[in-house]
Amino acid sequence: MFVFANLIEALATIFSYLLTIYMWIIIIRALISWVNPDPYSPIVRFLYQATEPVLYPIRRRLPFMGGIDLSPIIVLLVILFLQVFLVKTLNELAIRLRMGDGL
Repeated sequence: MFVFANLIEALATIFSYLLTIYMWIIIIRALISWVNPDPYSPIVRFLYQATEPVLYPIRRRLPFMGGIDLSPIIVLLVILFLQVFLVKTLNELAIRLRMGDGL
């Protein structure tokens, strides 16, 4: 059972790192939206391609706030929720599997 526990713990760690990286991509995207970035820059294009599939559906459902885009804040809150709930749950499941309690 310890192999399965290690697998779950490794998946939780990787998921946590991926969520943190994506959180920083969202933050950088929000920060560059305050200036007039070069739309042909490879970095700007990457940021838009990586974030727009997540931000657009949220932006479409939010009410118009006078030019203020709240979709990055919503995505950041979802990421934080996933880090606290899902990653922590997976880590605790791995600990219980190691202790022999099972599910």
